[in-house]
Amino acid sequence: MQITNEDYQQLKPLLFSLGYRMLGSAAETEDLVQETFLKAYQIDEYSIENKKAFLCKMMTNRCLDVLKSARYKREQYVGPWNPEPLMLDQSADPSEHFLQKEGLSIAYLRMMEHLTPDERAVLLLREVFDFSYSEIAETIEKKEENCRKIYSRAKHKISRVEDECLNYEKNKSIVNLFIQAFQRGNIDDLLNLISENIILYSDGGGKVRAAIRPIITSSNVTAFLFGIIKKHATNFSFEVKNVNGQPAIIIYMNERIYCIVSFYILEGEIYEMYMTLNPEKLPEGERKK
Repeated sequence: MQITNEDYQQLKPLLFSLGYRMLGSAAETEDLVQETFLKAYQIDEYSIENKKAFLCKMMTNRCLDVLKSARYKREQYVGPWNPEPLMLDQSADPSEHFLQKEGLSIAYLRMMEHLTPDERAVLLLREVFDFSYSEIAETIEKKEENCRKIYSRAKHKISRVEDECLNYEKNKSIVNLFIQAFQRGNIDDLLNLISENIILYSDGGGKVRAAIRPIITSSNVTAFLFGIIKKHATNFSFEVKNVNGQPAIIIYMNERIYCIVSFYILEGEIYEMYMTLNPEKLPEGERKK
């Protein structure tokens, strides 16, 4: 069997979904998807038995190579690093079908940073893409028993992201209450919605002004947010949209996206906030409708 243009159309969304979850970057993922198919087109047709498995293996290995070299990039990154947000409700890309599955929220992807590259690959292939352990072993070229151990270790590291915290409608109601409390300037209502030990990760990437260290505790986070609102009170607006399968606040400055704020919510309480301001991670030319 040989890779065809029809295979490209059918399997590109799957490879993008896999790569984005591995890397947290849509731009890097798009590049690797193109590289994967270009290489696959050049391979002898008789060496390809299962196109889907073959391409997933190629894509996974390319992502692993990037991740194993990305430690240096992360160390050079200015301030906290957040995954690149995907605004799903405005995407016409067919990859959205695959991106509706689990393992996509900003909270989940950021916690993936605590995993080794191999742990990340095994966890995603097993949980999100339903690969058997034998298929995973073939994909990352490790023994099946080793893959089981890697999966168990990875699950333990990010076990706090449960199904309950990914309920879209419940979380949207919390986000709306959060917005209302800010609009009224009601500190008591706000403090009832956020954890006392909340952490805010502000990602400007050195491109725009942002906090270069995580902001910790409810008092510091609320002071930081109220400071932003006070400074930009006359020329900003916002709306709630589906970002990475979860409700997020899109903040506009002069009608263009200024930042995207995502949340990690558990049992009705906000534990983490991810404020992405780096213009390289925001949709270009996106205006409020």
